[in-house]
Parts: sequence; structure tokens; C-alpha cells
Amino acid sequence: MKLTLWTYEGPTHVGAMRVATAMKGLHYVLHAPQGDTYADLLFTMIERRNHRPPVTYTTFQARDLGGDTANLFKDAAREAYARFKPQAMIVGASCTAELIQDDPGGLAQALGLPIPVIPLDLPSYQRKENFGADETFLQIVRTLAKPVARTDSITCNLLGATGLGFRHRDDVTEVTRLLALMGIAVNVCAPFGASPDDITRMGAAHFNVLLYPETGEAAARYLEKTCGQPFTKVVPIGVGATRDFLHEVSGLTGVSAKVDETGLRLPWWSASVDSTYLTGKRVFLFGDATHVIAAARIAATEIGFEVVGLGCYNREYARPMRAAAKAHGLEALITDDYLEVEAEIERLAPELILGTQMERHIGKRLGIPCAVISAPVHVQDFPARYSPQMGFEGANVIFDSWIHPLVMGLEEHLLTMFREDFEFHDAAGASHHGGKATTRIEAEPVEASGGDIFEQKNDTGAAGDLAWAPDAERELKKIPFFVRGKARRNTEKYAAERGVTAISIDTLYEAKAHYAR
Repeated sequence: MKLTLWTYEGPTHVGAMRVATAMKGLHYVLHAPQGDTYADLLFTMIERRNHRPPVTYTTFQARDLGGDTANLFKDAAREAYARFKPQAMIVGASCTAELIQDDPGGLAQALGLPIPVIPLDLPSYQRKENFGADETFLQIVRTLAKPVARTDSITCNLLGATGLGFRHRDDVTEVTRLLALMGIAVNVCAPFGASPDDITRMGAAHFNVLLYPETGEAAARYLEKTCGQPFTKVVPIGVGATRDFLHEVSGLTGVSAKVDETGLRLPWWSASVDSTYLTGKRVFLFGDATHVIAAARIAATEIGFEVVGLGCYNREYARPMRAAAKAHGLEALITDDYLEVEAEIERLAPELILGTQMERHIGKRLGIPCAVISAPVHVQDFPARYSPQMGFEGANVIFDSWIHPLVMGLEEHLLTMFREDFEFHDAAGASHHGGKATTRIEAEPVEASGGDIFEQKNDTGAAGDLAWAPDAERELKKIPFFVRGKARRNTEKYAAERGVTAISIDTLYEAKAHYAR
């Protein structure tokens, strides 16, 4: 472990919380010090749930370490059962409590509670949040799911959706609707929305749909082995992947893959003349491997972006991530250090970032538009409206989400271009109150509004001793803000290599011509 200001994944016990909070009738007793009791904030503030997560903490303090912390855990487990009457209980320790080795699993088993008690052995100092969710779900399925008779009609289980997941709630709804169009019903969706009793009848389904490998693959492989249930390998994010998913399901079931696509708008829009502005835009992608691999395919083949860089933070999926990057002629960036990601974005200078909320912050600092495609996310990425990522409606949502930052960037650029106009300059009133507009003194330059990081009013640029002439600065502002930083750096590099100390308009255009070649 290492200390860092931001992190892409929390500790393993947060992954266990995501599973427990997604389910009904399950309770999580967590051996943890006072500082680890922050689940309420994660799920009620960020995910905006209308009830608190089903987690009970022992909440021991420093003064308790000299006493019997094991009895604190047993008391907490008894009280949790008496108060909540769950169908099953999972027990474990946070990363800090793991150090005192009280063995929550053994202590809970000794209590003799009349419900299944599932111990979690999560290596907090070697693995992280997604592993914690995947392992927790596996242990629940391993304990409760057994082979049973198949349903009369063809059904499936949906695996991997958890609490605090990126659009998981809406993805479940969209995939359920998509399968219904094929005549296939969902037997159990787990962990999202399932109870321990539901887990016991998972074996009745004919196959499993693996929605999120990061949090459901271990359970899918276990069910394939013990219950004879094959699982899907294609994640239906994007038009092409959704069609491939339908054909994969058809291959497993013999059901026709033809479904109604009349609500699908992305192919038409991405092929229309209005979208030519998007063609060839350079894009960098980073997040969890599943969403990045799917997003890279959409970006390159369905919208027409140029993928210039991609990577993931979950090292468990480094191999498929590297294979996906190789298909785009790139080398994947596998890291959980956001500073490395920031340095790579700055080096590549893309026109759009597709990433997590971390990359959104990086994009704000660098002045590059960003659309969020993956957890970790913040409250604004849990919309009240229906906003899936999967299926055909998910493809429509993705198209909107990705092009809006670029379109808004173009709009901001146009406003900047016309900032010298008598009606639109900063000192004028609103444009629809044209009578109040006053002419600004031409010689008085006005700084760009909105905190554009490329608007540097000092005479020296990134190259130190280089000075920009006022007319060259004004000309630079006419370049769209999301590539202006690269234009500035290229011009300064061109000037420095030729011993030019004062950058004029001529220098700017000479540099442009040089790099265009």
C-alpha cells in the first residue's frame, strides 16, 4: 500500500459493502475502528440511496485495544441479528482491524446464530475494492447456491451489478428489457436486488449473463462448474457489442437474435453530416478494464474518433487490457497512480478524455473536455433519470454523453472568437439586451473568462525566455481552447529550436505549417 491523495479503488471491505448494500435481507458485520465507519456517506450521499446500508460496525477505539476486542465483535453480531433479523450474514474485518487478528468468521460461527453466517477473508493489503466485491459475491454464491431443477422456460441470471456501481441500476433494467424482446426472462439478478433466498434458486436458470466481470466473474465461473450454467463473455456496451451479445445469447439458447432496434439513434447520428465535426478527434481512455475496452471500440468504430491512449487501474485485468490496446496499435497504461495518468494525458494532448471522476479533474486542470465512462464516480454520475450504458438505449446515452463536452467546447471557442465583437465582448451586456452593449477600447486586452489555463497574460510562455507579441497572443486565442495548449507548446518549441526569442504572428503560422507537414 502507499499513501496518495486520490485513489481509484478503496480497500476490499468497501467492495464487500457494495455487495451487501446491493442485496436485500443480508447484513454485514464489520470489525472496524471508528475511522473506517464511512459507508453511510458513500451510499447515501454519493449514490443517493433512500436508506442506510445494512452494515454494523464494532467501532472499537484506541482504548479498547488493550482489552477484549473479540467480545466487542460478538456483541455487535448478536445485536445486529436481533435488530435486523437478516436471512444471512457476512462478517469480516476492515484493513485496520485485520491487524489485530480477531478472526471474525470463527467468532461469528461460535455464536450459533440460526442463519447462514458467511466469513470473508479479504487480503486488504494485497488487493482492492473490485476484488473485495468479486470475492464477497463468490462466497455468498458458494454458500447458498446449489444445483436445482431448471425453469420450464428459458431464463438467465444477471451477475455482477452492485451498489455504488456506474449506472448499474439502469443497466440491469435495459438488459432485462433487451432479453425480454428475445423471450428470455431473468431468473435472479444478483447481487443487485437479490436476497439470500433468491441466491438459493440461481441454479434454476439455463445460463448466466455476466454484466461486470470485475465484480461477478468468479461467481460466474463457480456456477458454470457446479450448476452447469454457461455465461456470456460479451459485455453489451455499444451498438456492435450489443448485437454481438444478442448473437451470443442466441448461440447459447437457440432463440432468434432479432430484436426491435427502432429506438437506436447512434448509428444515424454518427454517420450524419452534423457529426463530421467529431470525426478524427483524438481521444484518451482510462478507467476499469471492462468499460475502457468497450468504450475504445465505440470510439474507434462507431463514432470515428482516433484512440491515442488507453489504460486501466485494475491490474487483475491487465492482460485483456493490453490485448485491446494492441488492437489499436497502442501500449496500455496499467497503473493506479493518477499522477501517471495525468502525465500521459498531458503528453498526448488529446481533444477528449473518457475516464473516471479523477480524469474529469485532470481534464479541468488541463482544459480538456472529459466524459465519465467508469467508476470511481461522483454524485452527478448517479442521475435521477434513466441513463444506462448497456444495450441500444445505452448506446444513445453514450453518444450524448461523449459529444456534449466537445460540442460545448466548440461553443465556448466560438464565443471566444467573437469576444472582440461590439455585441459579445466581456464589457457588453447580455446579447439579447443589445442596446446596453458598449464598445470596448481596442487597445485594452480582456482575459478569457472561465479560468482557461492556456490564457497566460505574462510575456513568457512555457519555454521561459520566449515572449509573445500581443497580436500573436490574440491570434492564439482563435485556436479552440482544447488544442490551444498544444499549439502554444509547439510554437514555443519551434521558436526555441530556431533561436527566436519574440514570437510574432509570422512565427505562429510558420510553426503551424511546419507541424502540418
